[in-house]
Amino acid sequence: MTSPERVPSDAPAADAAPEHGEAAAPEHGGAAAPEHGGAAAPELGGAAARERAAIVLIGPMGAGKTSVGRRVARALGASFSDTDKIVVRDHGPIRDLFSAHGEAHFRALERDAVVEALARGGVVALGGGAVLDPLTRDRLAAHHVVLLTVAPNVVASRIHGDDRPLLSGEDPAERWRRIYEERRPLYEATADIAFDTSSGPLSRVVDDIVTWARSVEVEETP
Repeated sequence: MTSPERVPSDAPAADAAPEHGEAAAPEHGGAAAPEHGGAAAPELGGAAARERAAIVLIGPMGAGKTSVGRRVARALGASFSDTDKIVVRDHGPIRDLFSAHGEAHFRALERDAVVEALARGGVVALGGGAVLDPLTRDRLAAHHVVLLTVAPNVVASRIHGDDRPLLSGEDPAERWRRIYEERRPLYEATADIAFDTSSGPLSRVVDDIVTWARSVEVEETP
């Protein structure tokens, strides 16, 4: 894919974006979008052949993929899947998987979780390292991919006290920066569009993604 169009936010300070299994607070009073095998909500409109194309959120740890994804799904009346949560549901805590079996084993489980989530359609949040897998990147070509970015100085507060295995040890913020720079070319090559979550209310990012998602569906409808 070509370099993603970037849509920065210019409003005041952003909402914190919990991820990695952290429970989200109720939002806007609406019913939660069904997750992981719940009753499927109506998906985005368009031709029947397009109905299974998902809106997929990728990006670094702490960018807000889970929080944004839930809200986008609710706004679109779509189902929501989080690949980290699918792995945890089927295999247990991610930290334990890393400790017992290593990262390569976890990535194989993550690849299977991506297949399940994309097959379900709706809105999908991928783990930060999911794009490392070439098969996953190939599969994403059939979907609408949104890159969420966040500035290093902002993410430091979001990952403070986090238990992500790749950020364990001294100076997690520096480890995050190094991992992000390594993965950034893959993120940008895979995404169709990018939104920054560093500043501005999270609702603004959600609204922008929903507007874009609906415009993509309109363009694809015969």
